[in-house]
Amino acid sequence: MRGSFKDRGLEGYSMRDGPSQVFLIPGPVRMSQATLEAMAAPAMTARSSEFRAHMKRLNRGLRHAFGLTPSPENEEHPSAFGEDGYAVLAVSGSGTAAMEMILSNRMSAEDQVLVPTNGKFGERVAQIAERFGKVERLHHEWDQTLDLEGIDRILAAGSHTMLVICHNETSSGITQDAAALARIAQGHGVEFILDGITSIGGIPAHLAEWGVGAAAIGAQKCTAGPSGMASIAVSEGFVERCGKGAARSYYFDLEDAIKKARDDQTPWTPAINLILGWAVALEELMEEGLEGRHARCQGLAQGVRDLMIEAGLELHAPSGSQSNTVTSIKIPEGLGDEWRKNLATVHDVHVIGGQDHLKGQIFRIGSMGLTTPDEMAEGCHRIISDLHERGIVTKMPEISAARFTTHTP
Repeated sequence: MRGSFKDRGLEGYSMRDGPSQVFLIPGPVRMSQATLEAMAAPAMTARSSEFRAHMKRLNRGLRHAFGLTPSPENEEHPSAFGEDGYAVLAVSGSGTAAMEMILSNRMSAEDQVLVPTNGKFGERVAQIAERFGKVERLHHEWDQTLDLEGIDRILAAGSHTMLVICHNETSSGITQDAAALARIAQGHGVEFILDGITSIGGIPAHLAEWGVGAAAIGAQKCTAGPSGMASIAVSEGFVERCGKGAARSYYFDLEDAIKKARDDQTPWTPAINLILGWAVALEELMEEGLEGRHARCQGLAQGVRDLMIEAGLELHAPSGSQSNTVTSIKIPEGLGDEWRKNLATVHDVHVIGGQDHLKGQIFRIGSMGLTTPDEMAEGCHRIISDLHERGIVTKMPEISAARFTTHTP
């Protein structure tokens, strides 16, 4: 470990003394200085004992991020595997690559997969799945929660083998009720697969408890790692069900990945320097603690929601399903997406806009990774002040870092 969380400069930003730029994008997120420095290491071979040591560090961190049992203390034991029957595998690619690795190994032409969607990334999951088998999409509007009764009714017919969801839909700011969906999947004996790219590491996800066959995570989201790296966690049962009639990608072949993981390696040359950086970012997560990071993300998101409502703005996602890693807010009438761009150029506060048909209608504030209450307070202060100057917000709310901290009774 590299000193305390505070010693590495992760304690946050002062509204008075902090940097000019406020970066509230829901991924890629700002990385720590220690993570950036780790990626500047000299070249090394992926087959060396030196790199195997880094893979062990990475796998230990990944198992923690996924909420799995720790890697065994025995250094001779492969670090990707644990007592809970799950294995973690590094993927040199984005979260989309990780989801393709999961689906290409598991799906066959005979599989019928249900993919309920209420945003852009759920729809992407469906598009990936359609490359490998038969998919039934259950469409919802982007401001609706998933219809649990409808999903239950469809699966009760007995014609589906898998339920695949995007756990946290950043395009709409909605987190799905994964626990309820897991119960439905288990009740009908179907595989439950989780796109956890923007949830795992920031929102509670209980893979073993939910009976998740496979899940994906993206480095540059909740774990504050570098873009271009991802990971999957797969259960023993999932691995046993793979390859039976599946197309089986060459590069993403799960059998090869499992085999190499038993030697703390990857089948092909991985993104070595990105792995070095991600290992450090995951150690920072381990030091903060998974529950600690969940609580920080929750405090940030709840503070944003409360503040925006107090300022007279309207949230996009329905109450009770609002994400703790990204908040979607309706842009006041008459402003459009140019207003959001103006926030970046004039006030140096960076948020993300809406996608597809929501472009110009919403803006989204990320609360994942290393974002602190101080930085969130400063960003919201600039946003609300701008709207106050425009006459849209008639009374400036009190804004302090304390608003963005979870208080336990």
